[in-house]
Amino acid sequence: MIKLIDIDKWQEILLTMRKNKLRTVLTAFSVAWGIFILIVLLGSGNGLKNAIMQNFANNAQNAFDVYPGWTSKDYDGFKKYRRINLYTSDLNVLQKKLPAASNLSPTISTWNGNVNYGNAYGNYSVRGIMPNHINIEQSTVTKGRYINDVDIRMWRKVAVIGKEVDKNLFKGENPIGKYIKIENTPFLVVGVFSDVNWGNQKIFIPYSTAQIFFNSGKNVSDISFLSSATTKEEGLEVERQLRTIMADIHHFDPEDESGVYINNYMERVSDTQMLFNGVQLFIWLIGIGTLIAGIVGVSNIMMIVVKERTREIGVRKALGAKPASVVGLIISEAVFITTVAGYMGMVLGVAVMEAASSSSASWSNSERGCQGLGTIWSMGISVTAAGLFPTIRWISRVSLSGTASPSRAPSPFPNAARFAIVRSFE
Repeated sequence: MIKLIDIDKWQEILLTMRKNKLRTVLTAFSVAWGIFILIVLLGSGNGLKNAIMQNFANNAQNAFDVYPGWTSKDYDGFKKYRRINLYTSDLNVLQKKLPAASNLSPTISTWNGNVNYGNAYGNYSVRGIMPNHINIEQSTVTKGRYINDVDIRMWRKVAVIGKEVDKNLFKGENPIGKYIKIENTPFLVVGVFSDVNWGNQKIFIPYSTAQIFFNSGKNVSDISFLSSATTKEEGLEVERQLRTIMADIHHFDPEDESGVYINNYMERVSDTQMLFNGVQLFIWLIGIGTLIAGIVGVSNIMMIVVKERTREIGVRKALGAKPASVVGLIISEAVFITTVAGYMGMVLGVAVMEAASSSSASWSNSERGCQGLGTIWSMGISVTAAGLFPTIRWISRVSLSGTASPSRAPSPFPNAARFAIVRSFE
């Protein structure tokens, strides 16, 4: 049995490392660099993926948005470049002809509404919505309440503001029950919501109130709904049916994709995930390739170590050392160097990723899992390949070269004496 805690053996290892500083540094650097690159690549790729995917968290993944467009083809007597507007009557048709749609929600909006509270001013997106809009955008009400059915029926001048609007206008003051002015018209703040990304800089008002406030009549800015589709293929079929229905309503070619713009979140999410799966695979290949290059370098260095210590090994055999003790010495040195260097690469890689996460909230929980996994795997591969493989190769050479087998007789020299003799040959 190989003893890992052997004072004499570890003294020999440290002495050898001190006498061969350049070799030790190069060996450690190759391992540390491979692990550092692997952690940084995996962490960066995973962090970038999470940052991009967070943009889709603003809406349900089975959501659809329909926006007005311009025709690009002549159709049924109508000239191309015709403006296609959306109307409230479109919702009734979609409810009847598109069974996969639910939570149909029209929106009336302006992107740069002048809003103020006292002496605090700002330009924010003001949107007239229905109560079920919260199911589509998946907002979280943090204070007060959301738009409700009574607000719609009574044309109430109430508003639900994003948390950034709350922060900029009220500066820590409780906004519930206070009045803000939207284009110089007072609205009572009844709630605050939290959303991702730029969604926190929006203000929601009742849809019926927005019709009057924006004088939009029957026009709507866009129509949103949730679909029953669960796969990308089902989502594409819902999109095809939706475009056909809208083309029938507004008299444009069903193959004219510019007639109305359809935002299919399921398709976008699926395509983005496939893209980043490919990126992740590419990153793994680069990281593992870098790690293998380091392992090959360490293996070659350890083979040189074995050749340089041939005389010492002969003395050990003459003194009765068993093959296991010699093999254990070589492996212990490799394990010690690669473990210390591996942890140095790990610490540096984690430090770089922590610096990235402190600069971007989207990365805050993105790379820690892959750091731990990448470190464990790379450390195991490095230690095994750098220490065990060269030693096995050396044992094979000894067995094939016809060198004398080590004596099985017990050695008359204690460990300390053997250590002194070995030092005399180094």
